[in-house]
Amino acid sequence: MPMPGYVFRDGQPIPDSELEQQQGLHAGASATDMTRVSTSTGSDINTPTSSATDVDHPTDSHALANADHEEKGAAQFNEHGKVKNLGWNEHPKEVPDLVGGLDNDDLWALIRRFNKQMYHVKATKAPFPGGLDLNIADEDEFSPDKLRANVERLYMTVIIGLMGFGKHIARLRSWREPRRTGAFAAVYALAWILNLLVPSFFTAVIVLIVYPPSRPILFPPAPLALIDSNTGGVQSPKAGVLGSHDSATGAPEKHKGEAVEQEASNFVSGIGSIALSSATGKHEQGDPDSDPLNKSVPDPTRLAMVGADAKSSAQGGIPSEHHDKTKQPMEDAMWGKMRPVMHVVGDIADGWERFANALSPTPPFPKERPRLVLASVLVPGVAVSLFTTSAMFMRMSTFGIGVGFFSDPLLWRGLDWLNKNYPNWQKLLELRNSVLKGVPTNAQLTITLLRIGEANKAPLPPPPSSDQPPPNRPKSLNGDDLPLDASNEEIHSAIHEDPAEKEAAEAAAATTVGADAKPKHKHGQHILGFFKGTTKTGVETKLGVDKVRAKIGSAHAKNHLGVLPKPEEMGPSGPVDFKGRYKGHKGWINISTAAAVPCVSWSKEASDGTGGAVEDTIDKHHKHVAFKVPVQDIQELKKVGGLGWKAKIVVGWATGKTVADGLEIVDKAGNVWKLTAIQYREELFNRLVAIGGQKWESW
Repeated sequence: MPMPGYVFRDGQPIPDSELEQQQGLHAGASATDMTRVSTSTGSDINTPTSSATDVDHPTDSHALANADHEEKGAAQFNEHGKVKNLGWNEHPKEVPDLVGGLDNDDLWALIRRFNKQMYHVKATKAPFPGGLDLNIADEDEFSPDKLRANVERLYMTVIIGLMGFGKHIARLRSWREPRRTGAFAAVYALAWILNLLVPSFFTAVIVLIVYPPSRPILFPPAPLALIDSNTGGVQSPKAGVLGSHDSATGAPEKHKGEAVEQEASNFVSGIGSIALSSATGKHEQGDPDSDPLNKSVPDPTRLAMVGADAKSSAQGGIPSEHHDKTKQPMEDAMWGKMRPVMHVVGDIADGWERFANALSPTPPFPKERPRLVLASVLVPGVAVSLFTTSAMFMRMSTFGIGVGFFSDPLLWRGLDWLNKNYPNWQKLLELRNSVLKGVPTNAQLTITLLRIGEANKAPLPPPPSSDQPPPNRPKSLNGDDLPLDASNEEIHSAIHEDPAEKEAAEAAAATTVGADAKPKHKHGQHILGFFKGTTKTGVETKLGVDKVRAKIGSAHAKNHLGVLPKPEEMGPSGPVDFKGRYKGHKGWINISTAAAVPCVSWSKEASDGTGGAVEDTIDKHHKHVAFKVPVQDIQELKKVGGLGWKAKIVVGWATGKTVADGLEIVDKAGNVWKLTAIQYREELFNRLVAIGGQKWESW
């Protein structure tokens, strides 16, 4: 019998000889006994029992994926049949509620951000003290695109959170909500008189942690873009209309979370020279091995350096790098320091996400335990502050400073003893392995939700997308329900675009264009169009040469075929079959779960015998399979670009087309299968990373 907890998908059966071989290879994995557990509110997670060592135990994420949840969505009902299609390629309104206790819009926001954050994962046997896999590896390599993703996470979590806190402070100080501000002032005055400020502060924080209904009472929510951070009153959103409630600008959005994601992207694009590399999506580790188009395109991140050199030369300087012996060492030093900077940014975002998920857990993670653990850490602070005077606090502080300053040899001996007897003591003291143990980051939460769908043969459908702009209208909002010192009419006026101002702006723009800007605009358009057309011709020529080279056997050229799919080639894919190429040939990537061992394979036909693009006559019942890999044998999954990052910029600008990217699959034996021109690459990656029992690390 296969290991319970694996997800099986419909597809063609594996030949008996191959199946017996695979079952022999993985006989040890079938000994594990997965226990279905309840995840009722406040209960702990009972991890699966196994006779294997602790290293082979699944994580809490795997246990939750196979648990019997009290509140269920469509993806949590296991009917023991074929793989269910819960709305792949359907309109969002046609998709049922997928996970119990979580809106589809929130789920899709998590998946969108997961897709941008994950590049490369490796299976590991190392233990996870925190109980959850998909942590960032310590040896994770730096790339500007990874830095961009981490800074965007920092904006969406820490910066937006601090903005909200700052606007709450502004509202309190403004006295525009007199009852709330008066209550805070009275409690503060009473605590000051009784010399109980610190105990009162700790007590208030504990109440906010343990009793969630107290949060909207003490800090009633309001749209972020609607509050003036200086006056605490109502302001008109910077976007001109209140189209979203959780973004700083209030910009319209088609789906929840898209506005703040776009803000984060623009935030990164506006930072200095390193952010210039990040904004162009430089990720050389994911570039193809050989891309003549990418090599022929200049590096746009060098423009800042070239401009600085040109200015120095014009002013009589000596910019030549052949004479400037400081240039290359300084560049190497700066880029060498960016890896720890990227890790620090990622760790800050991870910590913020863990605290947020501890205070407001998302199903199916336990609700009460993380809050009680956080509160228990603060309880001693209340007790100590009740009996500690300011003089005692100062004496203890100065004593600690003296010990730290004068006992350096003793401290080093103590650290040496800890390192010898407890090599991983620093890891055990990290918040994720102590106070926040078992509390996920958003990425760990997302992979748990993906695993839930796979465990019930109901893969989660991808986030909806369309080329249409978001509607330029405000979201529904009742001004009477907001605790602001403003009437419903004032709030309505602030969140709607002023028609008079809109008409005046349009008239001014029309006048400017009609006066003198129109000829210049046309002239500039012609010049830009000329260069754009020339570049487009060059791109098409390069790709045309690749087709010729592919026909004569060039492996690198074959990997470039289909990277710019034609409209007629675009079509629905998933959840079982995904359009993609292998060694340049058109075909389908199939995730099969009909046999005892789930496998991923590539064939020229879809699993139902259709799909077209068949070059040879293939028996419908015995289709040609180029390769087949058991999912549990996958050791690495790596996203690779269809073109190099520089070529992507040029192609996107010149043609306006989307480049179809690829995926590398590495098994335990070190064999590599490279799939290219995958239209649903992110969804295929998510299925493969969630379907097996591997414990992953993010690289």
